[in-house]
Formats: sequence, C-alpha cells, structure tokens
Amino acid sequence: MNFAYLSILVFSPLLGIIALLFVPKAKESVIKTVGFLATLPALVLSLMAYFQYRSGSSLERLDEMVNWIQFGNPNRLGELFSIKYELGVDGFSLIMLVLTAILSTLAAIASMYIKKEWKGYFMLFLLLEVGMLGVFAAENLILFFIFFEITLIPTFFLIGKWGYFEKEKAAFSFLIYNGLGSAVLLIVIMVLFARTGTSNIEALTSILAADSSSLVLSEGGKMGLLIAMLIAFGVKLPIFPLHSWMVRVHVQASPSVVMLHAGILLKIGAYGIIRFGMGIFPEQFQDLAVLIAVLGVVNLLYGAFLALVQTDFKMVLAYSSISHMGIVLIGLGALNEAGIQGAIFQVVSHGLIAALLFFLVGVFYERLQTSNIPNLGGLAKGMPITAGFLLAGAMASLGMPGMSGFVSEFMAFLGLFREMPVLAAVGALGIILTAVYLLRAVLGITYGKAHREFAGITDLRKAEWVPALVLLGIIVLIGVYPSVLTEPLTSTLETIMLGIGG
Repeated sequence: MNFAYLSILVFSPLLGIIALLFVPKAKESVIKTVGFLATLPALVLSLMAYFQYRSGSSLERLDEMVNWIQFGNPNRLGELFSIKYELGVDGFSLIMLVLTAILSTLAAIASMYIKKEWKGYFMLFLLLEVGMLGVFAAENLILFFIFFEITLIPTFFLIGKWGYFEKEKAAFSFLIYNGLGSAVLLIVIMVLFARTGTSNIEALTSILAADSSSLVLSEGGKMGLLIAMLIAFGVKLPIFPLHSWMVRVHVQASPSVVMLHAGILLKIGAYGIIRFGMGIFPEQFQDLAVLIAVLGVVNLLYGAFLALVQTDFKMVLAYSSISHMGIVLIGLGALNEAGIQGAIFQVVSHGLIAALLFFLVGVFYERLQTSNIPNLGGLAKGMPITAGFLLAGAMASLGMPGMSGFVSEFMAFLGLFREMPVLAAVGALGIILTAVYLLRAVLGITYGKAHREFAGITDLRKAEWVPALVLLGIIVLIGVYPSVLTEPLTSTLETIMLGIGG
C-alpha cells in the first residue's frame, strides 16, 4: 500500500487538469464532469488510509522519502545540505487530508453556480486541491512551503476572476497579506535549515530538543523564530489584527471558493501553529501560552461583537470565522490535553460548519441575488428545506449539544478553565454573543418580514442535497460519536504533551 501512496493521493487532481487540456471550452457539461470526477481519487485514497489506520494499520507504512537536492559545504555533522522529497502523515494530518478531500469534492459540486469559463476555473480549482493536500502530507518544511505557495496562486485567480463586485480588491488583499506571511515563514525555514542542516520536521524537533546548551540556536533566537512563525501563520488563521483581508475574501469570493477558503485554507494557519510552532519550539510556546490565550479571547470577542451588528449574512459568517478561530487559540493557550484536543476539534468542526453555511449562502444567493438579512426575510415560507439546513448549521456553529461545535468548544474552554479561569470566564461571553448574532441572523432570514414573493423559486435541487446532507451528517456524527476524531488523534496528542512536558 505504501508504494507512492501519498504521492498518488496528493497529485491525483493533476489527472483532471491534464484531461481538461483536451476538452474544448464549449463542452461545459464534460468540463463539469471531469472537474468533479478528478476530486474523487483523493477522496477514496484518504478515506482508505483513515479506515485502515482506525483498524490498526501503522501510518509509517505510508512514509515516502527520496533524495532530491544536495548542495553546499558539509555542515557541522559532516553532511552536505540536502533537501529530500518527504511525505508522511500522523493522526492530525491524516484527518486534515480527509477533510480536504471531502470539502474539495463537495465544493466541486457547489461550483455549479459558476457562470463562465469553466475550463480555467476547474484547472485552477484542481491545482488548489493539490496544494492543500500537499501541505498536510509534507514531512519537511521546504516541501511544506512549496505546497503552501501553490495554494496562493490559484486562490488569487479564483477570487479575482470568479468573485463578486469587488473581487479584484479582495484578491489583491489576499495576495498581499498572505505573501507577506509567506515571506516571514520562508525566513524562519531558511534560518532553521542553515543552522541545523535539515528541514525534516521530526529531525528539527529532535535537534532543538537536544540543544540544551544553545549550540544550534540561542534561546532568544528560538523565541524570535517562534514569534515570526506565529505571525506568518497568524495571517492565515487569522489572528486579530491581521484579519481584514479575510473578511473581504469571504464576502467577495464565490461560494465554492469560500467553502475551501474557510474550510481548509484558514486551517493551514492553525495546523502550522500546532505542528510547527508547538511541535518544534515547545518550551518557547509555553512561555507565550498566556499571550496566545489572550489573543484567542480577543479574537473570540472581537469577531462576535462585529458579527452582531452586520446586516449582510456573508459578513456575519466572516466575522464568525474570526471569532471561532479564537477558540483554537484558547485551546492551544491552555497547554493541556483537553485544550489542545479542543483546538484540533475546532479546526475540523469549523471547517465543516463554515463550508455548510457558505454553501447555503450560495444556494439562496443564486436564487435571490442577495445575502442581505432583511431582504431574505420569510425564507422559511419560500425555501423551507434550505431554511431548515441553515438553522441546523447555525445550531452547530453556536455549539448545540449533539453537534461537532459543542465538543470542540467544551473541550477548549475546559482546558482554559483549568489553567486560567478568569480569562476563560471573560472568553465565555463570546459563546453567549455567538448564540445572539447567529440566532438573530438566521431567524431574521427564515422568519423575518418577507420583502419579496417566493413564487417560482425552487428549494434545494437534487445536486444541492449532496453537500448539505453530507456536511450536516458529518457534523452530527462528530457531535454524537467524537471517537471518529479522538482515536486517530491519540498518538499526536501524546507527542505534543510529551514535548511540552505534560
């Protein structure tokens, strides 16, 4: 099974790009079919790996390593500087691969709302999927950075070409902020590579853990690199005040692109902080734990307060994403098993919930050409099924028991209450505000005063049932049976807790 298994998984969408090269632009139905089918191999392969891991198979069987580049003078260990092609997964990255594959397939279905230039759209869409899959499968920082950069290019064009009225402004804002974050991350990677001679994540962790005499990096140097890494990934997450670009993207990009942006691309920031920040610099991360928890509470309250005063549902969801990413930081700042597990659950849970809600935004925007809350009033009368899914998604987002949002929020706050009860109590106000702004928005849409006739407007079509049912089904599954995530995460959590001395 391990023969180039991860490489095939990561690069399988390229087959779709190659096939699309030979399809005439005029054959839209063929392009749509090829674009959708090209997402299925990664979905099947990632699910196979997940279920085999759940049944007891070792993930080490999937590891790949090939000598790639060697250069320069021998380092202090007498070895040439080398960059290897290394792919591998642990429980966390495997879950993120599965999440990426699921959302990519569902976003391909949601791409039915794209109105022009299908061929170019799906070629960029599939290239974006390659980058996202590669980010979570990379086992060294340089390869991670290459895949990280691959995600920027198609996302820029997908926003700028197929977005709404201010799409160009949103695309350039995305590129500037994320480009600066990438530059900071590249500096961190190059310093680590120059000082240690390796970019392998496991090797870096071991070298810096054994560097008690600061022969490789001084304590100040390690702290500086961690802060730089937090800034780089903080742009992606995003952490206040590095968030303004994200609001524009959520509002201006097409629904299928926002499903991937909110569901996966933002989560790369959380993944980087957990895998690299906490993993490579555990001692320094402990020193910043209080600051990270405070930033989490700021994110949570800031996003919730601004979501409360919005009249456009896209804006509500955009600021809601900022608020919910604060829960990730809260869990990480707790520095205990409950908090970290809650943070990882929140990464997955919000990815699913955000994708569901933005898909539903796309459904009623396609019918009604608006996402303004007052203008959508009375939706329950004209589109009752869509309104029902919208209410269910909102319940999941505000943390209703039996859904994934409850599990993640409960564990993150449990972890913080154990360590910083006063700060946790302040942050808990954000949970109350979340219920207020979501219920206000959803009830205004579903049962508010109707300003239009819904005659002739259809409810969910057959194809639209698939993303809605699948996403809601997984959200409920995680809420009712959290072991689908906790069991694969066991080894990852043990490694993290060992690193921070827990």
